[in-house]
Amino acid sequence: MQKRDFMLKAGAIRWHRFTRRADAVFRSLGREIVIGRLSVAVLSVACAGNAVAQVAYGEGESAGLGDMERELDAVEVTAARVAVPLGQSARLVSVMTRAEIEDCPAQSVNDLLKLAASVDVRQRGPFGIQTDISLNGGTHDQLLILLNGVNISSPHTGHLAADFPIDIDDIERIEVLDGAASRVYGTSAFSGAINIVTRSLSPNPSPKREGSDDSGSALHGSVKAEGGSYGTFGAGASLAHSAKRLWHGASGGYMRSDGGTANNDFGKWRGWYSGRWQGDDADVNWQLGANGMRYGANTFYSGKYPNQWEADTKLHAAVGGETKGRIAVSPRLYWNRSYDHYQLIKGSSVGENFHRVDVYGLSLNARTSWALGTSVVGAEVRSEGILSTALGKPLEESEQVSIGHGHGNYTKRDHRTNVCYFLEHDAQWGQWTASAGLMANLNTGLDDRIRLYPGIDVSWRGGLHWKVYGSWNMAQRMPTFTDLYYKSPTQEGNVGLKPEQASELALGASYRARAVSVEVKGFHRHERSMIDWVMTAADSVNGYTTYHAANFKLDKLGLNVNGRVRLSDCLKGQKVLEQLSVSYTYIYQKRHDDTPIYASSYALDYLRQKLTARLDLRLWRNLTGSVTYRWQERMGHFVKYTPTTASDGTATYAAQTVDYRPYGLLDVRLQWAARSWTVWAEANNVTNHRYYDLGNVKQAGFWLMSGVKFTF
Repeated sequence: MQKRDFMLKAGAIRWHRFTRRADAVFRSLGREIVIGRLSVAVLSVACAGNAVAQVAYGEGESAGLGDMERELDAVEVTAARVAVPLGQSARLVSVMTRAEIEDCPAQSVNDLLKLAASVDVRQRGPFGIQTDISLNGGTHDQLLILLNGVNISSPHTGHLAADFPIDIDDIERIEVLDGAASRVYGTSAFSGAINIVTRSLSPNPSPKREGSDDSGSALHGSVKAEGGSYGTFGAGASLAHSAKRLWHGASGGYMRSDGGTANNDFGKWRGWYSGRWQGDDADVNWQLGANGMRYGANTFYSGKYPNQWEADTKLHAAVGGETKGRIAVSPRLYWNRSYDHYQLIKGSSVGENFHRVDVYGLSLNARTSWALGTSVVGAEVRSEGILSTALGKPLEESEQVSIGHGHGNYTKRDHRTNVCYFLEHDAQWGQWTASAGLMANLNTGLDDRIRLYPGIDVSWRGGLHWKVYGSWNMAQRMPTFTDLYYKSPTQEGNVGLKPEQASELALGASYRARAVSVEVKGFHRHERSMIDWVMTAADSVNGYTTYHAANFKLDKLGLNVNGRVRLSDCLKGQKVLEQLSVSYTYIYQKRHDDTPIYASSYALDYLRQKLTARLDLRLWRNLTGSVTYRWQERMGHFVKYTPTTASDGTATYAAQTVDYRPYGLLDVRLQWAARSWTVWAEANNVTNHRYYDLGNVKQAGFWLMSGVKFTF
């Protein structure tokens, strides 16, 4: 809606939500009013109602586009140091909103990300148990994961990064930023970043539900239960309150399962609380989270040990805010703690490890807008420390710290401090948008040198439907403590590892109309000192027994194609077929050395091709359905161990290298959504295909789940 008074020359006001202030009508007199309402977006090909929505539209340009595409442009995303509306972003950001999440066949954040073309989700267990997430041919340690903009990645290992204290019902949207992003988020964002925004902390909250009173106050809640194959059962509840200035909510839940394979059982719990207060001079937000899980880890880290076991616990707290005025200042303070207990043989002290990681972070940004755009300066200090029985430098007996519960002491420790300084400027000139910045970094784990990582993003909007963009960015990633120190009968770290370095060039274009959207992106990433755990020729002499950490030089070329067709608009007269979405990713990788590699754990066994197709259906009244097919091809091979018996009768294992084989998975979901309740049923891996996603860990076959949710 626009209201213009040509007799008055005051500036424009942009509303992202309605206000109930008593003086609202007077504050708008003589001003141009642009009201944006958050609707739906796209995480590549993920879910119903998606749209490749990367274009910002001016006056009169929205004709011929669907409501959800226009409304999406009001969503603010963090592809730069300054949050900007998605349509104005100079860089590709994929977004999945609340509406799409509710329609997806997913029980965890990891399940949601599986359907995105550029995201590689390699799981060891179901429902987010030990899941490695990476972007565009990267590794799980190269992806930065944020919760409401707060870095929750661990310097211990990226294997545990996907353990979240939230449920998918807590999420307002998920933002995926492809490509090197160190100048935006710091050194951890090597191949990209995923930012999960919860409902009470979203700067673009969904419209209030019915039931709120005239003062703007509303109370919402839900309870749900689900169950399915292999003794799987889960339950959860949430409660949220919103008022004119205050939003906050809490949720909790529990899930357990016998697992789809031997020694793959698990139990996990979670709790979450977050809030946001909006004042006249400043906004303040806070969040608290805790989660834990205990699970059988059948062959998770070595095929020779099928009876592994692990338990993890995470604690998280953060507080931040932003002042209002010509110069906006945004401070943030956070703390992450994690505990990990690992047993190579369940119930035995052989190969048993304990780890405790503490991360403290403090950041401060200042931004101001002026005639040539918006400028930002910022700094972040991040302290990373670990106490362990396996990782770090030995402690004197007097320095050792008790593990507790009769488990002895932490005997090793390491610590490093990472300091980042940021400078960025964002500007728009007509149809052009540009963002250029620089990160200066010092890490005490390396030396006293300051290293610079620049980047620039540029986009051009050509008329109503087209957008072309390009970016060049550099990135760095420090080795994890596991990369440096871990040692076991099957693995050996390397304290001499160099930090990973990369420069990336990306080019792309998008076309968006009411019924059809297409997006194409290509990238080249030059990578130096890439870290991988590999077996070489020397290791093969010992019977393929040892993986060790090493650096490699790699080049990657990649292509992403996303498209969707709204069948309901194209095929008039039919009411069943809603939308068809298809995405495809191809990655080529070249290694610049001739060392024979018999097996790789991560970087060298990358995802070569991935195809995802989804058909959304409206079957009858409130009954909707979806059919999703995912096919992928992975390069490389792994060492498979087969139990055997030696001539003297002792048990042993026969080792052989096995190539990863392409596989396809078919998922089907049905859902009936009423005003205050929803019931659903879902069949995953309908064809009961057994496959290997990561190493020697064989994945489960057909899995049936159903559940019900009540809201008030």
